[in-house]
Amino acid sequence: MTRVGMQKSAGFSVISVLIIGVILGVIGWGGFNWAMELTNTETFCISCHEMEENVYQEYQETIHYSNRTGVRATCPDCHVPKEWIHKVKRKIQASNELYHKAIGSIDTPEKFEAKRLELALHVWQTMKATDSRECRNCHDFESMDFMAQQSRSADYHDTAIDSGQTCIDCHKGIAHHLPEGWQAAAESAGLAGNP
Repeated sequence: MTRVGMQKSAGFSVISVLIIGVILGVIGWGGFNWAMELTNTETFCISCHEMEENVYQEYQETIHYSNRTGVRATCPDCHVPKEWIHKVKRKIQASNELYHKAIGSIDTPEKFEAKRLELALHVWQTMKATDSRECRNCHDFESMDFMAQQSRSADYHDTAIDSGQTCIDCHKGIAHHLPEGWQAAAESAGLAGNP
């Protein structure tokens, strides 16, 4: 093979590798996003009987599940951020939940109830740290019509705005039952507010 032929062959090899790399990258990225979206559905969330038999049953009794407007907030709407980088971080944190699923730490109603307060505190602390980011996907102080709210609610919301409170400071137990001893635990964790 001539020197020119070898250079052309090497050029085609580099281009071939780049094309194959791009194709594999697109397939990998697409597969990753597909898996992210698949695990971001209510069906996936309640595929564990621990969720379906405990918190999902409670959620079905709330206004977030059924209401006059027909707008439903699903499990991922409240527990998984919409922004990509925050969503990936949450999915990585969820691997701990898979670990506990595997070891069976909450696989009976009794075990779940024994850990309910600890689990709730983790969720509340995360919501506090993110300024109730997922709540604000649907609820936002700027979009609220304080004149249409009951005066007590409007007063609490005004106070929350003035004092820099976030949704979870006051709104605990709106989609799931409050665990026994929640109020004292919330106060000691700095999560107290007007329930």
